[in-house]
Amino acid sequence: MFVSTEKKGTILMINFDHSATTPLDRKAADVYETVATTLYGNTNSLHDIGGKASRLLERSRVRLAEQLDVAPHRLYFTASGTESNLLAITQLALGQKERGMHIVMSRGEHPSVDSAVAFLETIGFRVTSIPLQRNGIVDLDALKRAMTDETTVLIVQHANPEIGVIQPIEQLSYLAKQYGAALLVDAVQTFGELDVSDITPYVDALTIASHKIYGPKGVAAAYIRPRVRWSPLFPGLTHESGFRGGTVNVPGIVSFVTASTEALRTRIERQERYKRLRERLLQPLRKTFGERLTVYEHPTEQLPHIIGFGIYPIEGQLLMLRLNEKGYAISTGSACQVGMQVASKAMYALGVSEDRAKEFVRVSFGRDTTEEEIDGLAQAIIDSLRDHTARMPKQEVFHS
Repeated sequence: MFVSTEKKGTILMINFDHSATTPLDRKAADVYETVATTLYGNTNSLHDIGGKASRLLERSRVRLAEQLDVAPHRLYFTASGTESNLLAITQLALGQKERGMHIVMSRGEHPSVDSAVAFLETIGFRVTSIPLQRNGIVDLDALKRAMTDETTVLIVQHANPEIGVIQPIEQLSYLAKQYGAALLVDAVQTFGELDVSDITPYVDALTIASHKIYGPKGVAAAYIRPRVRWSPLFPGLTHESGFRGGTVNVPGIVSFVTASTEALRTRIERQERYKRLRERLLQPLRKTFGERLTVYEHPTEQLPHIIGFGIYPIEGQLLMLRLNEKGYAISTGSACQVGMQVASKAMYALGVSEDRAKEFVRVSFGRDTTEEEIDGLAQAIIDSLRDHTARMPKQEVFHS
């Protein structure tokens, strides 16, 4: 098992950004190496080397489908969660366009969803985005008003990667069915943390990724329910039933399934430990900062290992840099958007003011996170805020 630390000069960096990515599990790494060196064939080759790779691919597909409780022949492997979203959204929308060309999505979706619907807009689709309520749940009243008889796809994350709030998928499925729309759920952040098979009976499409659960990067999957029509964006492809082209990454896929098996085996135990670690971090922050601390969370529908918060009056980017200097890696939002000079998408979706949005940071635990690391991070945050406010005029510190 790999640990969650990295060397930074003479400082041992401690990772609190596991929602961005995770280190590769040792067993998954060993499996990857074995398959890559001994079962390396192209699954479309007709000789025995290709046949062995093809059989291993299909066994892995069946195993992952069992974990999700879905039909294996409608589970397609891709190269990333982003690619899964891009292909699933566009090909699902194209398959439904004879009935309508209206797509509804929540406002806090992953940037890949924005890219997919932006492309669809260029070919005539209409897109409506729905805000989140203060508790992080999609605004169901606004969603009901947005849905029409021409709505063909509803897109919602299972849980937001910045604040960790879990959406009511069964309720959203019921609403989508009232309008005959397909429900696509991005479960990249929840697969391996929650039992995603609980929601697959209610979804029409689902996306997941390997590197969030200690599997290799460059591997993911998309599922589309049988009898739900999709149309290929690139006609004539042969791999993955035409869903995606290119030689299939069999070593990565087998490693992915190895990692998912371990993640699901330890899921309940990890979630209970994450709840304890969450409270251990938040308790001293609440005691120290009081109303200056804002935690963006849901009281019950919450991934415990993701904590999105802000502390007045320090900007999140500055706090992240201060903690980096002290040897702690946190983030200011989704890793797929932090390179852009924009506020957190979750803060935008929640309708948070620009000043408060700039304060946002995210801490996310991993399976190797310890109580001692939590205590060290809490103290580092407290020290960083004290250093910051000591340099500020008093009227600025206490003005909000």
